[in-house]
Amino acid sequence: MSLLVVGTVAFDDIETPFGRAEKVVGGAATYIALAASYYTRDIKIVSVVGDDFPQADLDDLRARGVDLAGLQVKQGEKSFFWAGKYHQNMNDRDTLDTQLNVLANFDPILPPAYQEVDYLMLGNLTPAVQLQVLDQLKTRPKLIALDTMNFWMNVAMDELKTVLRRIDVLTINDEEARQLSGEHSLVKAAAVIHAMGPRFLIIKKGEHGALLFADDQVFFAPALPLAEVFDPTGAGDTFAGGFMGYLASTHDLSFDNFKRAVIYGSAMASFCVEKFSTERLRELNDDLIMERMLRFVQLVNFDAKLQA
Repeated sequence: MSLLVVGTVAFDDIETPFGRAEKVVGGAATYIALAASYYTRDIKIVSVVGDDFPQADLDDLRARGVDLAGLQVKQGEKSFFWAGKYHQNMNDRDTLDTQLNVLANFDPILPPAYQEVDYLMLGNLTPAVQLQVLDQLKTRPKLIALDTMNFWMNVAMDELKTVLRRIDVLTINDEEARQLSGEHSLVKAAAVIHAMGPRFLIIKKGEHGALLFADDQVFFAPALPLAEVFDPTGAGDTFAGGFMGYLASTHDLSFDNFKRAVIYGSAMASFCVEKFSTERLRELNDDLIMERMLRFVQLVNFDAKLQA
């Protein structure tokens, strides 16, 4: 089934304790689409780039089943650029440079074929842009997921709350969940956020895994212990791509299948951090993904004799 991805297609300059990657391909929509492409070949992107974006990378997305009719290419302009440096713990980072370029005046336009899709993933953008996308849909998708960040909570909370009333799944980290809800306990935070609109809440905790909340049901997915993490950039978007791609491929929106989707998303994210930029995501295959999934199963599988 069709998956519409809305987000950035961009350049990143990344420095970690393990090295540096200069002006490499990044952006939320890029990571989401690449991860989802291993599960569904009916993906559509709405984004904007300048004429400086490499044609080879666009061709690679097309070869993976990604429809780029909704990708605007602005002639004579530059693509969005972000530069950051990660601390030794690989969790904290400093933003060194942000150049909005074409993103400064991004007006998302959904081609007719994009206005009736089965699944929608709204990547981290201003809530105003996310609302513009929702308003262009002719029919409501089976599932709408959204990613956001604390910056939008600081500068556009009212618009963000309007978006939240129209979605099904919210993916944020634990710090953002506490800020949005005003609650320190993540269980209490989930209840407050559910009341804002999302039926499902995924709280990402980085190297400590992810929590899935739905009504009175809770599921915890661990992060896979890795010997080396080279670049965490895009891991959250890669998680979202694996999560939504798997759901789109199975047509099953039960809580049990959501749990499986969280594990698939976690598996894809564990690949992402192994190399800089999107390099690792571009070299995967079904066997590697299944092997990684088995490691997740072994990580949490145990027998217990419970006495009455």
